[in-house]
Amino acid sequence: MRTAIKYILLDLARNKVILLYALVLAGLSFSLLSLDGNSSKGLLSLLNVTLLFVPLIAILFSAVYFFNSIEFTELLLSHPIRRERVIMAEYLAVALSLSAAYAAGIGLPVLFFAAGAESWMLAGIGVLLTLIFSALALLIFVMSKDKTKGIGAAIALALFFALLFDGLLIAFIYSFSEYPIDKIAALAIAFNPIDLARVLMLLQLDAAVLMGYSGALFKKFLGSGTGSIFSLFFMILWVIIPLFFSVRIFKKKDL
Repeated sequence: MRTAIKYILLDLARNKVILLYALVLAGLSFSLLSLDGNSSKGLLSLLNVTLLFVPLIAILFSAVYFFNSIEFTELLLSHPIRRERVIMAEYLAVALSLSAAYAAGIGLPVLFFAAGAESWMLAGIGVLLTLIFSALALLIFVMSKDKTKGIGAAIALALFFALLFDGLLIAFIYSFSEYPIDKIAALAIAFNPIDLARVLMLLQLDAAVLMGYSGALFKKFLGSGTGSIFSLFFMILWVIIPLFFSVRIFKKKDL
């Protein structure tokens, strides 16, 4: 497994997309943090960049890489290596590469310009989102035989969590406003990893006004400390559950 991860990492190290991703994030970080003397505003701007672009890039790049690496996967499977080790090696290599690019592009600049708990939290959130959406891309890969449909599903899923989920939640709240659904609306955040990341960061910054309706309810019922633990716990579940089902499906999949 270590050997497989090593060779995949070496292959990804030559990938220009990874380098470009890190450079673009670094450029945005330096510009947003250096132009504004208020580090909190810079961190909020980088949070928006992270929430919008990191999930999309992570799931899209991972899905494309997994589908393009089918021949390499078949080659690995021709050796006496267990299937779960092969698929986990590919996931870990891709997720580590994207996480390293994020850490270099946003993690290092924020720790340099605005060192503090909030900076560490932002770096951790970006890495967690990368792990989550890489895991979702892996699940899409093992469930789909068609590359075009799989990549389309990956893009649609990222856009659903980034743009559509909150609109549907607001519509649900509005439709059932006569009923006591506040707690349900607050806990619904658990079904969207991007919302969990947003709330986790804003609880650290104590910026409840930017959380939106569901985020404000979340803080009201769980508070800052419990809310942070809740968000972190469910974000970790968003990594574990897709990986668990990916391994189960891949063990039975006919390549």
